Amino acid sequence: MEQSAPSLPRHELVRAIGRWSLVALVVNSIIGSGVFGLPSVVAGLVGRASVLAVLLAGAAIAIIMACFAEVASQFTETGGPYLYVRAAFGRLLGIEVGWLAWLVRLTACAANANLFVIYLGEFWQGARQPLPRFLILTFLIAILGAINYRGVRVGTYVSNGFTVAKLVPLGLVCLVGVFYLITHGELAAMKVSSDANAWLHALVLLVFAYGGFETALMPMGEAKDPRRDAAFSLFAALISCTVIYVLIQWVVVGLLSDPGHSDRPLADVARTVMGHGGAALVAVGALVSVYGYLSANILAIPRMTFALAERGDFPHQFAAIHPKFHTPYFSILVFTLLLWLLALFGSFAGNATLSAVARLSYYGLVCAALPVLRKKQPGAAAFRLPGGTVFATLGVLLCLALLIRTDLSKSLILVATVMVGFLNWLVVRKREGAGGSRGAA
Repeated sequence: MEQSAPSLPRHELVRAIGRWSLVALVVNSIIGSGVFGLPSVVAGLVGRASVLAVLLAGAAIAIIMACFAEVASQFTETGGPYLYVRAAFGRLLGIEVGWLAWLVRLTACAANANLFVIYLGEFWQGARQPLPRFLILTFLIAILGAINYRGVRVGTYVSNGFTVAKLVPLGLVCLVGVFYLITHGELAAMKVSSDANAWLHALVLLVFAYGGFETALMPMGEAKDPRRDAAFSLFAALISCTVIYVLIQWVVVGLLSDPGHSDRPLADVARTVMGHGGAALVAVGALVSVYGYLSANILAIPRMTFALAERGDFPHQFAAIHPKFHTPYFSILVFTLLLWLLALFGSFAGNATLSAVARLSYYGLVCAALPVLRKKQPGAAAFRLPGGTVFATLGVLLCLALLIRTDLSKSLILVATVMVGFLNWLVVRKREGAGGSRGAA
């Protein structure tokens, strides 16, 4: 394994993320704002069969997550998909994955920060005005940045707290809604005429609703037992999220007469079963969910640039570890600052395409890495997936099939990112070629 840049003082990261904290981090990274609006979109596409669609999408993402589980169980270092792809396919693809994953999460976080202001506008109309919006975004992002700057343990506790806080209103709506369905029965729903294209569209949307889990694998250099806990946390989180998504979809299509035309399906369900107080609870839950998503990403994503720098693929300052707090403080500061600037001034019209293509690209590469790493590092995996090569093949084919369904006409940012990653590779390759190689090119 490559060594860090020699000019850096060697301070160590602290292994403070336990097994259940890692499960909470995965859940927090998956469940964001989409759960509050996506059920109506999927219901509009395939009607009451959307409950089955949620299960099918969960089964599809389980193939990819199972590949991640084995691959992740071979490593104890920070980096996530960047680390896995670099070890399997070399520096160039590793750097490309690092840039794609970092940019996708940065823009997604900025978009979610703006969503927080939009949701807050339901309680305070003035929140969307320029000055209040500036102050809100500055305060919220700065708080999370400061928390994670001061220690991964505190950042983990905050992420855990937000995970519980977002699951409480969702779980309450599920339980009360299911009880209401059992005692009152389902409403007569409008008939939805769905074809193969509608099903494919619904499945693509739902597969992405299960995405984001890879974020939680980036700070594994600070997990207490990463090789053992990686697979457990992924599967435990998948089961939890699948149960929540299925129950939410069931109550939405069962209690709303026209769920496909509901702008706020969970709020409408809560209003039906709990009155106006229930709708307000869901609105608060949306705020907590979005901010919890931000907390998980500010904890995890700076570890990407840290990992790049640690292996000589990025400026060495990004690998600096705070002597007192034992955090990658420079990476955290840069990510927090860029997030704040993008939230204030950025445009995210192409973020959906960027996120879809980038995520599917490194999902497919990690699946493909499974058989490669089995040959390169035999016996390294703490979790060995039965029929792993079959799962890896299915995972790659699934990612390719979903990529075909993605509109690539608006992916200029993606092309630019790939070019930047290539230039990054040329620079570090040339530098090490001149000064002596520290790792495989």
